[in-house]
Amino acid sequence: MTYSETTEYLYSLLPIYQRVGAPAYKPGLKNIQLLCEAIGNPQNDFPTIHVAGTNGKGSTSHYLASILQSAGYKNVGLHTSPHLKDFRERFRINGEMVAEQEVIDFVANYKDLIEKIDCSFFELSVAMAFYFFSKAKCDVAVIEVGMGGRLDSTNIITPVLSVITNISFDHMALLGDTLEKIAFEKAGIIKPGIPVVIGETQAETKSVFLKKAVESNSSIYFADSTYTAVNPKQIHEKGRTLLSIDIVKDDKPFIEKLNSELTGLYQLKNLQTVLCAVDRLNEAGFTISQESTMHGISNVITQTNLLGRWQILSDNPLTIADTGHNEGGIREVMDQLKAIPYKRLHYVFGIVKDKDPSSVLKLLPKDATYYFCKADIPRSLDENELLEIASGYGLMGTAYPKVSEALNAARSNASENDIIFIGGSTFVVAEAI
Repeated sequence: MTYSETTEYLYSLLPIYQRVGAPAYKPGLKNIQLLCEAIGNPQNDFPTIHVAGTNGKGSTSHYLASILQSAGYKNVGLHTSPHLKDFRERFRINGEMVAEQEVIDFVANYKDLIEKIDCSFFELSVAMAFYFFSKAKCDVAVIEVGMGGRLDSTNIITPVLSVITNISFDHMALLGDTLEKIAFEKAGIIKPGIPVVIGETQAETKSVFLKKAVESNSSIYFADSTYTAVNPKQIHEKGRTLLSIDIVKDDKPFIEKLNSELTGLYQLKNLQTVLCAVDRLNEAGFTISQESTMHGISNVITQTNLLGRWQILSDNPLTIADTGHNEGGIREVMDQLKAIPYKRLHYVFGIVKDKDPSSVLKLLPKDATYYFCKADIPRSLDENELLEIASGYGLMGTAYPKVSEALNAARSNASENDIIFIGGSTFVVAEAI
């Protein structure tokens, strides 16, 4: 099979969560254990860093991988999900996707095994990531959790460090309807004797993490108790737009003008988490200088090819895409939009139908012009239904059956001093970029 035939075979054979939602979710570790045992348990061949959380875990994972690359580690693996444009985004080595032929060969060699185990798409992609990282003899790999943590397929690793960015409401039907229940699932990645970094101290979840850390005899660190990112501003340097911030450590100036290629203001929280994680990695025997840390952060997109995080698609009119899609993520996006001067906001917006739209719609500005659309996946909420629901929240606009049509309409209507923002769903952003 060709690469496209191989991926279509996988899509048709295995239910994929990003397309169909809950029916594709298979909680538990049995299948991934069977898969990995059959291919030689490759997850045990390299050190790992495990990253969970509701928001920020993707950016945090990319930051850590970029920093490790800057520190000189050989073949740094990075597993993330979902992919936006190409299946191979899920497993990168030094920021580069594995070759198409690697995917073709894996599926050809293990086709019978895949069909026998009847695994989910995500379970297979995790096993493939471990296999590719082992084959490349990675010095270290950063492994992002797919959903939750305790029953997530990535949770068969014993990492050198666990990281949990924050807790917000998302996937409530599968993870629980309170922050405490969701935190319990995320805390499942805390392993006996392995240190854990918690990115954001939250009153509702702190005790959950402390209890799990005590049970596991794990050292626990709350990043925002040590690090504070302050004085954010956008700067332009060598043709790039960067977010420049100052870092305070233990209430004392620590780093002046730490620059990030990721420019969303929500990155301040992620950077606090990342810096605390780097401290723990150095304690665990890694050698990561402050210079390497700063270089990795300032070149995170260049070195890991991250997409969809406050990504500027064009300057005239200013067009921005961001994958923030739950209540916590949308709040962060709205805060940043408020900080930007513009005449009118044109919002290209779509969501999936298996989430409560009210938690997001109530946060959106009523003075924007909306272009409601449907991404090309079965999970997407119908654009006309979305228009009807949104109108109940005072959000006015027009429905479009395709993301491309919505974006073209926004571009036609926007003037030079307006902003076009694309969001609401990872899949809307994927099609836009």
